[in-house]
Amino acid sequence: MVGWIYFFIIIFANSIGAVSGMGGGVIIKPLFDTLGFHDVLSISFYSTVAVLSMSIVSTIRQAQNGVKINWSFALWLSFGSVLGGIFGSLGLDKLVGIMPSEKIVSLVQIVLIVATLLFSYAYSKKHWRGYQLNSTISILGCGLFLGAIASFLGIGGGPLNVALLMMLFQVPIKDATVYSIITILFSQLSKVITISVSTGFSQFDLSLLMYIIPAGIIGGFLGAYLSKIVSSEKVTTIYQFVIIGVLLVNFYNAYKLFL
Repeated sequence: MVGWIYFFIIIFANSIGAVSGMGGGVIIKPLFDTLGFHDVLSISFYSTVAVLSMSIVSTIRQAQNGVKINWSFALWLSFGSVLGGIFGSLGLDKLVGIMPSEKIVSLVQIVLIVATLLFSYAYSKKHWRGYQLNSTISILGCGLFLGAIASFLGIGGGPLNVALLMMLFQVPIKDATVYSIITILFSQLSKVITISVSTGFSQFDLSLLMYIIPAGIIGGFLGAYLSKIVSSEKVTTIYQFVIIGVLLVNFYNAYKLFL
């Protein structure tokens, strides 16, 4: 039963996440937290696998759809996100180890997610001027930061990817969603590799992957298809709508922690 619940949540989240560039994890993570079937590390792992599956499919489909990708920009961004993903994963493990309660870890994640959501929503409303950075160091640094945040929070990439890419590099929103998904692919892959060589997978119920991986793939296909037919204006609307919805779920989760 739990597997099927996760299955349908992931398809919905990854479909929306692929269109908006958020990656799905920003929806999956808080919804899994709300359900409370697993602990913090397990939820983070399942969310990572779901988003990784989606991002692989979505990246391939976007390339097949003829989307023009600046691969130099994408690869430097992704390289940074790989390094960041390793730091973020190790940081989460460390935080879980030193905190007296998982509730505190969850609260830290919620606070950071809410902060990134508020920043991203404000920027999507054009509250700040943008920049036009183009150096390799700035691209690498952006990827490093995004990979670390994504991996630590277990949300894949979230709206922060899209907002920062638009703000720092003046990338149009539809292009930003594509680069965001590519970045998510590498950051989540690095997280899975980090887990495999550090703690291993024995602590997780791997039987759930038979629901999680197919759901991630289906969501990736649906998201890539929708991205092809949805206009930039609609992408912005979806992006903002999802941010508001996820904010409400996170506020509810924070409220539950204090009960």
